[in-house]
Amino acid sequence: MRLNIIQSIIFFFLGLILYSLVYMQIIHGNYYHLQSMNNRIRIVPTDGARGRILDRNGIILADNRISYHVGIVPQDVEDKNALFAYLGQVLDRPSNFLESQFERRRIAPFAPVILSQAISRELAVKIEEEKFIYPGLVVQRGYERYYPFNDSGSHILGYVGKIDEDELGDNHRYGYTPLSLVGKTGIEKWYDAFLQGESGGRQIEVDSRGTQVRLLGLKDPLAGNDLVLTIDQRAQNAAQEFLRGRRGGIVVMDLASGNLISMVSSPSYDPNAFSDKSRGDDLVSYFNDSLTPLLNRTVSGLYPPGSVFKIPVALAAIQLHKITPSTTFECPGYMMVGKRKFGCSHVHGVQDLEAALAHSCNVYFFHTGLLVTPPIIGAFAKAFGLSRRTGIDLPFEAKGKIVTGASTDRAWYAGDVLNLSIGQGYTLVTPLQLTVMMAAVANNGVILRPRVVKQVGGREVPVMDFSKRPLIRLRDETWQVVQKGLKAVVDDPEGTGHDLKEISGMTIYGKTGTAQSVRSKPNHAWFVGYAKSSKASIAFCVFLEYGGSSENSVKITRDLLLKLQSLQII
Repeated sequence: MRLNIIQSIIFFFLGLILYSLVYMQIIHGNYYHLQSMNNRIRIVPTDGARGRILDRNGIILADNRISYHVGIVPQDVEDKNALFAYLGQVLDRPSNFLESQFERRRIAPFAPVILSQAISRELAVKIEEEKFIYPGLVVQRGYERYYPFNDSGSHILGYVGKIDEDELGDNHRYGYTPLSLVGKTGIEKWYDAFLQGESGGRQIEVDSRGTQVRLLGLKDPLAGNDLVLTIDQRAQNAAQEFLRGRRGGIVVMDLASGNLISMVSSPSYDPNAFSDKSRGDDLVSYFNDSLTPLLNRTVSGLYPPGSVFKIPVALAAIQLHKITPSTTFECPGYMMVGKRKFGCSHVHGVQDLEAALAHSCNVYFFHTGLLVTPPIIGAFAKAFGLSRRTGIDLPFEAKGKIVTGASTDRAWYAGDVLNLSIGQGYTLVTPLQLTVMMAAVANNGVILRPRVVKQVGGREVPVMDFSKRPLIRLRDETWQVVQKGLKAVVDDPEGTGHDLKEISGMTIYGKTGTAQSVRSKPNHAWFVGYAKSSKASIAFCVFLEYGGSSENSVKITRDLLLKLQSLQII
């Protein structure tokens, strides 16, 4: 009896083993075969070249240069001490530091561990000639980003850097490797997925310890997509020079399409410093500089618009019949609210709307703002997009800020209304937002979406049909009255932008703004507008951070428009 029980148990387990064998070998044989193959086959990736960036005329703005990296293949190392002693000598680094980096970075016996990137070609040749003495030592060829125009237009282009752990985790499915270069700002970041090359590499077979057994195949990497911008590098170079030594930004946009012709922020930086390992001091300087050269002031900087904000106030007042074009107010140079005096730049005397825009009379718009009221002013400003992003294809765009009485935690007084009416107080905008606003005024309310990329990989990026774009619906008379006032800014002998009248061959509309900044700092200076010629029509913004009088922005605008005209851009 006992023997039968033992035999039954033995037969049961033999049957279980037989069933398991049948299950694994026959029923799920293909599955485990594939798992086995996956455990034996590895891919050692090689990054493809990053796509180039070109301006609208085919001028290369961002390219690639061959670079060399020193690494170690762990499975091939024979004398670790001799190897690291040699590397310490040729790389001028402590050998124990290199060894610790090696141990920290190693992933698998067959995968090269990169210890030094972007070494000189001379050093790469020297190591290549001597690597047979030190098995496991390899020199790999890669790419580093190169920007031929240095700091000109760098805020649009951005820069690249080695992928960090978070970025690698987010993008592991898209072919990124620990050595991949990725965009950190600008177009390099926004269009990174298109610019990235397709990885190639070696397919190898490894044994149970991860050691390479044989090479199974090679795949050549593919270059990423080239981008063609709407930007004209000639305009970029000119704008950069006009802002040299100043803080501020310049934006020039095509009135028909929203294509940006120029966008420059100052002070600027050289993106090559992020690719050149020898320029670490420059990077430290950029990050520690109180002038914040890495900030793109045109899309990320927020500033009070000053008298430029009188444009939506005027449109609201005319549209809602709060005033007519012939409504006048007298300007004695100030307005009293209680015991507080709110000043104007001059004693203008009696002003109608056209004169008030041409002369930028604060007192006229104090009266007008009180008639329109803050909620309506805020609604008109928001209709132009002054509290939301424009949708430009660049990262880190600021939204702006429009604050009226209902959106504050404290009581709203008449003095707050006066400040709101002339673009002071809590109102903050970006230079790009004001450029879009001026384009909408020129186009009778059509809101353009600015863009900087025209083609991706040889294919045109579609532009929304003009008739389908968002529209601010106002009476034709409303647009015409304000447009006439903006033209008077230039045409009126006493207009704040009269210096532009000397430019022939184009019709120019504009508005100056001198915005108060923090105490003890000079005012911000604005000039925004649009210009029409037989060749092209543009909207523009010239902003000088702490630039003093708006006259300074007007002078730069004059020089800029003359330069664009001489280049036959407009």
